[in-house]
Amino acid sequence: MPSERFIVTHQIQASSDIADPPPGYPADWVQDAVTSAGETLRIRPIAPRDRDALQAMVRGLSRQSTYDHFFRAERDLEPHELDHFTHLDYHREMAFVAIHHGRLIAVGRYNAIDDSTIAEAAFAVSDDYQQKGIGTLLLYRLTAYAATCGIDRFRSFLLADNHVMMRVFRASGYGVERDAEVGSYTITFPEEETDETSAFRAEWEKRAAVKSMMPMMAPQAVAVIGASRDPESIGGRLFSNLLAGNFTGPVYPVNPKAPVVRSVAAYPTILDTPGNVDLAFIVVPARFVIPAVEQCIEKGVKALVVISAGFSEIGDAGAALEAELLDLVRSAGIRMVGPNCMGLLNTDPAISLDGQFGPIMPSRGNVAFSSQSGALALAILDSASRHGIGISTFVSVGNLADVSGDDLLLYWEDDPSTDVILLYMESFGDPRRFARFARRIARKKPIVAVKSGRTKSGARAASSHTGSLASLDVAVDALFQQTGVIRVDTLEELFDVTILLSNEPVPKGRRVGIVSNAGGPAILAVDALESRGLEIPVLSDELQARLRTELSPEAAIRNPVDMIAAAGAKEYGAVLETLLGADDLDAVIAIHIPASAIDLVEIQNTIREVGEAYEGDKTFLAVFMQSGKISDDAPKVTSTVPEFTFPERAARALNDAVRYGEWLRRPEGEIPTFDDLDRERARAALDAALAGFDEDGGWLDPNTIDTVLECYGIRVPASAVVSTEDEAVERSAEIDGPVVLKVLSPSALHKSDVGGVALEVVGETAVRDAYRQVVASVTDPTGVLVQEFIAGGHEILMGMVEDPNFGPLVVFGLGGVFVELIGDAAFRIHPLTDLDVDDMVEEVKSARLLEGYRGAAPSDIDAVKEALLRVSALIEDLPELAEMDMNPVKVGGPGEGVCVVDARMRVKRIEPSDQPVRRDIPTAP
Repeated sequence: MPSERFIVTHQIQASSDIADPPPGYPADWVQDAVTSAGETLRIRPIAPRDRDALQAMVRGLSRQSTYDHFFRAERDLEPHELDHFTHLDYHREMAFVAIHHGRLIAVGRYNAIDDSTIAEAAFAVSDDYQQKGIGTLLLYRLTAYAATCGIDRFRSFLLADNHVMMRVFRASGYGVERDAEVGSYTITFPEEETDETSAFRAEWEKRAAVKSMMPMMAPQAVAVIGASRDPESIGGRLFSNLLAGNFTGPVYPVNPKAPVVRSVAAYPTILDTPGNVDLAFIVVPARFVIPAVEQCIEKGVKALVVISAGFSEIGDAGAALEAELLDLVRSAGIRMVGPNCMGLLNTDPAISLDGQFGPIMPSRGNVAFSSQSGALALAILDSASRHGIGISTFVSVGNLADVSGDDLLLYWEDDPSTDVILLYMESFGDPRRFARFARRIARKKPIVAVKSGRTKSGARAASSHTGSLASLDVAVDALFQQTGVIRVDTLEELFDVTILLSNEPVPKGRRVGIVSNAGGPAILAVDALESRGLEIPVLSDELQARLRTELSPEAAIRNPVDMIAAAGAKEYGAVLETLLGADDLDAVIAIHIPASAIDLVEIQNTIREVGEAYEGDKTFLAVFMQSGKISDDAPKVTSTVPEFTFPERAARALNDAVRYGEWLRRPEGEIPTFDDLDRERARAALDAALAGFDEDGGWLDPNTIDTVLECYGIRVPASAVVSTEDEAVERSAEIDGPVVLKVLSPSALHKSDVGGVALEVVGETAVRDAYRQVVASVTDPTGVLVQEFIAGGHEILMGMVEDPNFGPLVVFGLGGVFVELIGDAAFRIHPLTDLDVDDMVEEVKSARLLEGYRGAAPSDIDAVKEALLRVSALIEDLPELAEMDMNPVKVGGPGEGVCVVDARMRVKRIEPSDQPVRRDIPTAP
């Protein structure tokens, strides 16, 4: 499947209208895009069947548009022109058309000039669709495709007054040169994204997504199709919530069997409602959803929320109905939440939209929330209210047929009402697209996610160390780590970190000060913080002296500050103000456990007042460990200070915030380039091997593996494959020093497990004995590998496995036979940056051995990191690589490098792609 290089929302399957792919061509050539006006349209290759539609589009062009495109005033195409424009070789000639509401409304095409890497390009957009960015969409689609066909430049001839296309070219982010003398523009597009093109596309994508989401997030008029007089029904509850929530526009109930719903005049169909309707909620049985949507399209409704269930969640029949629904919505150019969802809400007083059927309308706040589970969303909204977390907007995405978390991230990116984004996820629609957005957005506001599915059932059966270590959850962890998303395991942790981040600044560092009136809770806090890598520094002498003037002689003031049980509101206020003003700390935790109810309210209010009055950059938390019953007369307090019931919960939330702050402060990683790679030789070796495999591919032979690794600057030992004892003796004699013999066998995936490896073999007799030993270890030997013995050094593992959703996963760990038993390995999603490999080495606990543990000689860690980056370059260039396992890799001393002692590579054929590289997650935000 091609990765996106232009503004894509979803890939769809074929049905039966003009929007579908030409017969015989892949369905993934068809992609949906969002225009700058927020409308969705479909882009696909042109086909011979498009003659009439193309003629109709040209006839509909204004005289000026016709002249701009064809340099003539006639608006009819001759038969030979229609043939020329619709019959292409899809290589040196290519054209994409844009379809909206079943109408062909734009075309972009190129024709390569002779055998050069330059093509002439032309674009035409129907007049009523101009100024919506459709030319830009076609330009990106066309350049992405052209790059895979050996074309790196477009040349377009424009009239001097064709300012529209001039702006498209200049704003594309590509290199543009104008030859005023001949009236042409030459567009040079890079094979890979540049910072300029990436930034332009990111801004375009965001604006288009926000525009398309506005009718559902900020509608001016809504309708409920299926509004019911039954107050217990879903349609009744949703309609009641809209009324009770004081939505600022009209709400139209649609019910053919009821003239009035909740004292509001009802309408038989959406077509009977007066005025315009921006958003329609559909709450009818699944079999009635399609007719209801068709009426919404006829009415001109701009967005839909399909509450109804009975779609892909119930099986194949429901999935087919959902595909039909999506095709209908997409062809109409409108957005849809659901189906099978709970609804959405917006607490902005200017909108006040409570469009969900749950009983809770949360208070207004700065937290946006998306949930894939409607039932769980009900519980989360209820808990959010009890925890004092205010919501800006909430969306239950349901089956993710159209609007997904990706779209919501783009909407919330610059939403002034949202400071923290919460996600409950059960699956990813497109994890690569999510990663691209999250990496950028997390630098503006924290994203906190609960991703269910950490169980072993997500692991895949695999035939290598690398594959057996990988699992879906490993991929999710890697994605979140690389994009700065804060992953939490429980809803309790979700609330805790949200309370902190929605009210306090992100911590500047790991230094924490603790204030308590009891030693036990302070010790619990210290243990919880230090076990997570946070620091409890001893306070400076000056700071201790200042604290001593405020506290009794019995108080401990080094940190934690134990003021003892007699401390009251005055002591808490003075000590907290002193610590918050100190340079020694990045965060302060105030812990209070009352011995009695006396002064309880005063002390807690003082802690809150100090926190609310503080305007610095330190993070402040409170832990109120209740003892006994608080007086019923105690006032209910609303405070912005994050409050926790136990120190461990505060420590966990603070640790999540600290890690996020560290991610924010780190520089952007870079993907290095290597000038010594022999890509052509590696490609030739791989193509030769693939020619001997069927569609499922297979494992490469040792010689091909060695060739590929050598082409990427990764050292391998001298070796040869033999089939007789005599050959083994002859080849081992050519190797200066001891050798290793390894059996080659389809059944011996792990040779050492079956006795198929003989180490440090010296001399003819020993070689013959070793040969017979390894051959006898299996029933299906195909040969023996005679290899130079690499002595000394630590053993590491490097590898890769292709995840069908996340792409290539690269692994690093300590190697040998115990790697799966220990499971101490680090994964990252390809491509790797220099910072990624630093993190991978640091993350593996046993990698401390490489540093020279307990006086042992250190290893060449720099060479390990470089080897990982070279592996990433190899993965980038050879997309047919499905699995790679290099174990063991011997690491020499400083400056001695690494050497791959044993390696396995599995390859498979891939479908042709219109993308030049397999990179899916750009490093630039």
